[in-house]
Amino acid sequence: MTSLLLTGIGSLVTNDPTRGDLLGELHDAALVIDGTNIAWVGSRQDAPEADAALDVGGRAVIPGFVDSHSHLVFAGDRAEEFAARMTGTPYSAGGIRTTVAATRAATDEQLTANVSRLVTEMRRQGTTTVEIKSGYGLTVADEARALEIAGQFTDETTYLGAHVVPAEFQDDPAGYVELVTGPMLDAAAKHAKWIDVFVERGAFDADQARAILQAGQAQGLKARVHANQLGEGPGVQLACELKAAAADHCTYLTDADIDALASSGVVAGLLPAIEFSTRSPYPNARRLLDAGVTVALATDCNPGSGYSSSMPFCIALAVRDMHMTPAEALWSATAGGAASLRRTDIGHLTPGARADLTVLDAPSYLHLSYRPGVPLVSQTFIGGRPL
Repeated sequence: MTSLLLTGIGSLVTNDPTRGDLLGELHDAALVIDGTNIAWVGSRQDAPEADAALDVGGRAVIPGFVDSHSHLVFAGDRAEEFAARMTGTPYSAGGIRTTVAATRAATDEQLTANVSRLVTEMRRQGTTTVEIKSGYGLTVADEARALEIAGQFTDETTYLGAHVVPAEFQDDPAGYVELVTGPMLDAAAKHAKWIDVFVERGAFDADQARAILQAGQAQGLKARVHANQLGEGPGVQLACELKAAAADHCTYLTDADIDALASSGVVAGLLPAIEFSTRSPYPNARRLLDAGVTVALATDCNPGSGYSSSMPFCIALAVRDMHMTPAEALWSATAGGAASLRRTDIGHLTPGARADLTVLDAPSYLHLSYRPGVPLVSQTFIGGRPL
């Protein structure tokens, strides 16, 4: 096992709260990677020796992005649906069934290749951890294979059999809930860490979602919730009731929802690329942050409501349209994502953490929102290994 000294770091974001500010930022810094973990962090002039050294030439180094919400196991695309939205057709969840048909028809090899393509795309943009959901199969076999494929790329796999009610159960939603909580869950649970439900009009109501989430929890899966995307509803309150790790979307929130998030510790996952792609109102992150809610940023990369794999793009949107500071947005895209996944080993660059980090071709993290759309990632390390 060899050690590597990264030196010449103009700005180092550690996310270490003991260093006095939100990002624990150090200037003229260095860090040592020993094997897969961070071994030392500090001033360049105090850096210890290591087996090898890499001078990053004054560039900024940040924790790798933690994308805590994505839907990568699918086939086809919905570009025509996007074009229709841009000419005035409002977004609804109904288009999911289009992707379900294409995904069911795809081979394992086709689905695996598509996930590989998207994960590679994410890594090139600095993402080092990604959560991947099922949800475009909606049969016992298709949900299980989606999770098996996702598991080739991440440990953060989520069973989303309750994405929508498929066409063949349109007249029997109760029967579909029985399938999701019975044979489908049995087949999926061994391949999943999480269980999720889309709690929304046109998808699942609070009683259905509660039954599904509790069935998953009984089999050892941890809960996440798609909540309050298309309007005010019961999703956030249900997430808090069941002590879910995260309530994602949170586009439409009441004061009571915000109070519940703040008091429960449930992370509010904000997905601004969806609002960008659907021309929906952006959630007001400022309200959440001022109330003491932990906020995560994620891409929600999917072929329908938002086909972006870029965490830097989400950071720029969060700063421009969701009233976050550049520091808050970066924290939410790294440490916030780790909190959403209940992970303590990622999202920060402190001794003992996994050596997941991103070198920016810029002197400061501020350039992520200052220069939107510019490919600023110079190099990405995952578990101490450069990609």
